[in-house]
Amino acid sequence: MTKAVVTRDGRRLTIEEWGDPRGHPVFLLHGTPGSRVGPRPRGAVLYRGGIRLLAYDRPGYGGSDRWQGRAVADAAADVEAVADALGLEHFAVVGRSGGGPHALACAALLPRRVTRAAVLVGIAPRDAAGLDWHAGMTLANRRAYAIADSGAEQLTAWYEARVAAARANPTLMLPFLDPQLPEADRRVMSDFGIKAMLESNFTEAFRESAAGWIDDTLAFITPWGFELDRIEAPVLLWHGTEDVFAPIGHSRWLAERIRHVRFVVSRGAAHFGAVAVLPYVLGWVVAGSLHAVEQAGRGRAVRSAAVPGLG
Repeated sequence: MTKAVVTRDGRRLTIEEWGDPRGHPVFLLHGTPGSRVGPRPRGAVLYRGGIRLLAYDRPGYGGSDRWQGRAVADAAADVEAVADALGLEHFAVVGRSGGGPHALACAALLPRRVTRAAVLVGIAPRDAAGLDWHAGMTLANRRAYAIADSGAEQLTAWYEARVAAARANPTLMLPFLDPQLPEADRRVMSDFGIKAMLESNFTEAFRESAAGWIDDTLAFITPWGFELDRIEAPVLLWHGTEDVFAPIGHSRWLAERIRHVRFVVSRGAAHFGAVAVLPYVLGWVVAGSLHAVEQAGRGRAVRSAAVPGLG
């Protein structure tokens, strides 16, 4: 079900809903680049889990108006606008890849509303002290951030050229073309259904322009606009050891600075292992069961805080 919400400053946000309309509301914040129609569990799985899954296009993607110069922190205001429009007082947030920082922003800045937060294969702030931010990333990712450092004009030109090529042939955006893609990700990408879902995801993301991708990238390399120590809700971090798009060192850094955290490492999994583990992570944000998350992909919890009711 597709809907539109208008923010206080007059921007349109396009949202989608799946699952049980009376279930526990969970915002799924898509990756970078991405859209509201990105990878997600089937409706029957969501119904069985009592989950009302909500996704929206971040500004500049799909059917949402651009918010040029937005910071990661600004996602909290947009999620709150959607929640208010739908009459949701409390909700959980889950962010995959580029959606991870935005999920943490919601947890930090909406403490009375966010019940739990989960981040799958997320990234740390660019100014993360003691972290070699680029270590382990693919050459393509390093190049993108190097171009972003040169300025918005250069990044815009590069991304717009890539998007123009992708419109002519959407498979060009699928990551299996990257020669540095780990074998674990190649196995995930061999699934026809996942390929088709990702192709639809990117097609919708770039329906209007490359603006969302540009603004996400610029937001990641500038201050996020909130502090991690403001997060009070329980947080789950999940990461595969073979990730070359958002290396696991980023989640290790986050795990050391988020108070009430469970950090699950999946040995041998990579970036797109997050697609397979997502149904179990959604189960954790609504019911608090960590066992299934650990079992999916042979995960192992490596750090936790003693919080009543957390997993």
